[in-house]
Amino acid sequence: MKRRYRLRRNHDFQRVRRSGKFYASPLIVLAFLQNNQEHSRVGFVVNRRLGNAVQRNKIKRRMKEATRLQLPILKSGFDLVFISRKPIRRADYRMIERTITKLLKKANLLTQA
Repeated sequence: MKRRYRLRRNHDFQRVRRSGKFYASPLIVLAFLQNNQEHSRVGFVVNRRLGNAVQRNKIKRRMKEATRLQLPILKSGFDLVFISRKPIRRADYRMIERTITKLLKKANLLTQA
């Protein structure tokens, strides 16, 4: 994922989590907030309770890839944070992809639904 599409600063994550809207599924929570930019930015949170670094990075890579595929149809001007939940450890890539798509549709963040 290109650098301009990523949330990188801690205060950006905190702003979205503090002031944003939330949609949840058993695997992932989506928090989003409108930003003042021409494009949307995405961040991912995987808690240490979900496993060691290898397991957490695998979860994060899967979430990033599923989100990257949605970038062309993602509405611009939003900051999004995907927060993983414990059941994601047993989920395969297809389940993560379906969950992310469902959350984005529910939040009305896709230009084509």
